[in-house]
Amino acid sequence: MRSKKGFTLVEIMIVVAIIVLLAAIAIPNLLRARLSANEATSIAAMRTLSTAAESFRSAQSPPAYPADLTCLSNTTPPYIDSVLGSGNKSGYNYTYTQGGSGTSYTVVAAPLTANVTGVRSFFVDSSGVVRVGTTSAGTPIE
Repeated sequence: MRSKKGFTLVEIMIVVAIIVLLAAIAIPNLLRARLSANEATSIAAMRTLSTAAESFRSAQSPPAYPADLTCLSNTTPPYIDSVLGSGNKSGYNYTYTQGGSGTSYTVVAAPLTANVTGVRSFFVDSSGVVRVGTTSAGTPIE
């Protein structure tokens, strides 16, 4: 008898099934890791914005918070990088609002695409406390 070399159809199907099973397990974990990384980056950016706003305020005479994010990124030297100064970074949109003629500010970070680039929203104001999902008054961020 002559011996045939190669794989049978059943062997190939088993290998393909194992690969599909591993991919089905790994892909959701990778997507969850991406969401977690975006949220961690957003929290760090909120802390950076709070620190930058306080530094900007202390350099002004009379002391006043910046009017918008571009004031923080267009100075020499800049307080924040130009990407964060544009208002979009790592799947989050940052909305800066100056309040009370420069005596306060608020920043809201919301995912660009809910449940895709991030799940939670973040808020920080002149108190410097980063809050998750609510404003300083305790109302939910939309």
